[in-house]
Amino acid sequence: MKKNLLLIGAALTLSSCTLVPRQSATQVTLIGLNDFHGNLEPTTFAGVMVPDPKDPAKKVKLTTGGIEVIGGYLDQERARNPNLVFVGAGDVIGASPVTSSLLRDEPSTIALSKLGMRASSLGNHEFDQGLKELQRMQNGGCDSNDTSKACKFQNPYPGASFKWLGANVVDKATGQPVFPPYFIQEVGGARIAFVGAMTKTTPTIVSPDGVASLSFLDEADSVNKYVPELKAKRVDAIIMLIHEGGASKNGFDQPACGTLTGPIVDIVNRLDPAVNAVISGHTHQGYNCVVNGRTVIQGDFYGHLLQRLDLTIDTRAHKVTALQAANVVMDVSTTPKNAAMTALVARARSLTDAVKLTPIGTVAGGAIVRTQNAAGESPLGDVIADSQLAATADKGAQIAFMNPGGIRLDLNASGAGNTVTFGDAYAVQPFGNTLVVMDLTGAQIKALLEQQFDNPNSGASRMLQVSKGFSYSYDSTAAAGSRVDPASIKLNGAALDPARAYRVAMNSFISGGGDNFTVFKQGINVLQLPNVVDVDSFAAYLKANPNLAVGAQDRVTKTK
Repeated sequence: MKKNLLLIGAALTLSSCTLVPRQSATQVTLIGLNDFHGNLEPTTFAGVMVPDPKDPAKKVKLTTGGIEVIGGYLDQERARNPNLVFVGAGDVIGASPVTSSLLRDEPSTIALSKLGMRASSLGNHEFDQGLKELQRMQNGGCDSNDTSKACKFQNPYPGASFKWLGANVVDKATGQPVFPPYFIQEVGGARIAFVGAMTKTTPTIVSPDGVASLSFLDEADSVNKYVPELKAKRVDAIIMLIHEGGASKNGFDQPACGTLTGPIVDIVNRLDPAVNAVISGHTHQGYNCVVNGRTVIQGDFYGHLLQRLDLTIDTRAHKVTALQAANVVMDVSTTPKNAAMTALVARARSLTDAVKLTPIGTVAGGAIVRTQNAAGESPLGDVIADSQLAATADKGAQIAFMNPGGIRLDLNASGAGNTVTFGDAYAVQPFGNTLVVMDLTGAQIKALLEQQFDNPNSGASRMLQVSKGFSYSYDSTAAAGSRVDPASIKLNGAALDPARAYRVAMNSFISGGGDNFTVFKQGINVLQLPNVVDVDSFAAYLKANPNLAVGAQDRVTKTK
């Protein structure tokens, strides 16, 4: 009898063990990178000022970012929590410095792949070289539209091991996504879905020919479309990766801000409640906000900040029970470095430094800035427009226009004695656009100038930079279509004749209607100059004008 009681007691003990609920809480860390733009090496971050080592009484920008410290941070945090997923929010390549761009951004995709990036939303700059080249960047190989750069870092180029995602990017003919709409990552027993989208304004901010076969649909509607499918797959969390953003009055390090504005707010407000958080990009801002109860975060640009989300996930209930968000500064002085990334950067530099460090000219004061005055004109914009006019004068060009969005940085002389290198110039104009010359009438030029104010992206950032000899004034308070004074539009002091044709130069991006400057598409006698690249024209102008000093910014006048 005693033996039977022991057996019954053991059976009861085993039975009670099976009734104890299993542990269901999983801690997952998500690390996001947005707008990296192939910046393998560190840059300065205006968000943090520190004492100048040469003069502690002064403050300088903190040096941050670079693939070495990004890798080091990921190593450190994976050691603390192996349930870590590294993702992107678009523009991880494109508009890149020489070290990456001269190698067709292959070092950057290889680096991010080696660091374990699992997925990234598409960004507009991923399309800088067109759809076919982007597909090569994803899938690998050497069938590039620029064989002088492709497969020089690694042959054959292996492709990205992470997936670019685009739920709202579809083929016009079939209506089907061209890239996967989502990616599901299993980590620590949890299933996390990442759904990608990008700004629907993409056709207006990339070379139109490169995306002619694609449609860019509403971002929120496109993501919501896949939520039922993801629920059916029993995912535990849904994170939106989106290359669209906004701006906030709060600092990047202020949690749960409530001051976010911009396109991202409307998108988030229309998202299915099942989407737990939004990792964003595109606007190059640092913010950590809450919109309609949902975390929306962005990490500045160039890897200055990494977005961090720490999730507690109930895998039995398939839901997120806690979420903490923060932007983490990638301070090169305090963040460890990844040795493999140090070696990768060294190899990329060994293949590009000879070009990058070639001196091409000198500039007075050591820099020419792109900061615009109240009218929207900048010293650097004037110089670039002048360089394009000089490069096309033998083709009859009388006026040159430059889009400010194509001016990525100030021109900073990195060599001794205010010497500018090719790398300095390339950092300003990294797109490799070619130049175009066409005829526009005076009336069309007037309509073009009006488009600066009437397109969806209007504002100082869309004010065309103009070449010397051309001038005009405008009233920002006047009615749409009537802001530019026709009588003020002059070439070498003479008012433009509305009926007369003028020979005009610009880069290939805006010549096709980029940035919504569609008047350029009306030009006639169009001359494409495939061998005249914008940065080469810029470099030639700097070489031809030693100790270049800028004049007064008086080509554009704002009356009100």
